[in-house]
Amino acid sequence: MRAVTGLSVVVLASAGIGHAVLSGLDADLTRVDAFKDMKNRPRGGHGMNVLLVGTDGRDRISPAERRRFKLGGQPCHCTDTMMIVHISADRERASVVSLPRDSYAVTPAHTDRTTGKRHHGHPLKLNAAYAEGGPQLTIRTVESMTRVKIDHYLEVDFTSFMRTVDVLGGVEICTSQRLKDRYTGLDLPPGTHRLTGGRALQYVRSRHLDGASDLSRMRRQQRFMAATIDRATSSGILLNPMKFRDVIRAVLGSVRADKGFGTDELLALGRAMRNFSPSSSEFTTVPIGTMGYAVKDVGSTLKWDPVAARRLFTALREDRPLAVDGPRRPAPAARVPVDPREIRVQVENGTRTPGLGRRVDRALAAAGFRTTGTPVDTAAPAARRTVIAYDPRWDRSAKSLAAALPGSELRAVRGQGATLKVVVGTGFRGVRAVRPEEPGREPGSVVRGDEVVCGEP
Repeated sequence: MRAVTGLSVVVLASAGIGHAVLSGLDADLTRVDAFKDMKNRPRGGHGMNVLLVGTDGRDRISPAERRRFKLGGQPCHCTDTMMIVHISADRERASVVSLPRDSYAVTPAHTDRTTGKRHHGHPLKLNAAYAEGGPQLTIRTVESMTRVKIDHYLEVDFTSFMRTVDVLGGVEICTSQRLKDRYTGLDLPPGTHRLTGGRALQYVRSRHLDGASDLSRMRRQQRFMAATIDRATSSGILLNPMKFRDVIRAVLGSVRADKGFGTDELLALGRAMRNFSPSSSEFTTVPIGTMGYAVKDVGSTLKWDPVAARRLFTALREDRPLAVDGPRRPAPAARVPVDPREIRVQVENGTRTPGLGRRVDRALAAAGFRTTGTPVDTAAPAARRTVIAYDPRWDRSAKSLAAALPGSELRAVRGQGATLKVVVGTGFRGVRAVRPEEPGREPGSVVRGDEVVCGEP
């Protein structure tokens, strides 16, 4: 998630500032030999691919800030965010692909950097590759999974993220719903907010706002990246050499990069990107085929959709836009805070009408909800109102489902879990079409930066 600052290194270079301003800043950049002795790598394509990795570097944040922004605990020096940023060969487009940290992965053969033990390839969660083999194993695993050749590596921690946002003067985000996460301390009422470093960190770290967890968090990170690009390109910062230098210094102060990513590369890229803007960027997440894919000795993972993921990474290799322009579907009647495709629903027929539960299950599935497909009859007496039973932790999902079931009643049931239960009553009036407030909420869908910054419809 802090990888947004790594993208800032690329985007903010568009001022084309010369060596005189950036003189000496390159010395602040910690180097890592990320590509040492790598063999059998994918063939390079057009454009440039940067692997951005967000790490836990809270040990360099003051105790007061750690308490204020709920950054307690010991730093793990592990990765919890990974993104591939593809800069097109013509330098007119940036495509950002988020790689979920719990993705099912199989490592190439390698030597454990902690124990020195030689390992054959074995399954793990993608973020665990860093702990076993550092940047090299992380890059090799990503290349093996995507067949995309990584050209540069940037590693960013908490400190760099907070400093960069503060130097930019804050980044503006907007929300139509209250965002509250007791784990990170985030509490934003509906509206538009300018977030400075600490609060921005809370925003991109929060994963307990709804049932979508990490997938929802990645979408907020992508939204924040688009807002950062908008701030950098519209505020005049890029035209102010001293301000630009301060931003670069904030980023480079706590970034690790491969040996080949230096001032010359930054400036050459920047000069080609003078007209970069949010509409030049597009964001997506690797399409997920199986949620909760259980692996022995690894746990619950996310398994990529092999066909859709292959299509996505082929587009990166061939330097093609991820979003395919086409006719827009007509907008459904109601906007909801959580995409129906992220809401799992069990339908129960609470009436004496045979087959009503199946009809409702099919109607909700047609509206985009993830129904179980196996409705049952409830043993309770016939009910008049349709009841939606939900765990309070998934209250936003429950409100979204209620919008699709006019006249329904919400009933909180602690400990019920992520699956919402619909008990159909005799007063059932049909299923209303709904749409998510934010475009591109399904993993694998693509949005442009100008579609998610504040002020857009």
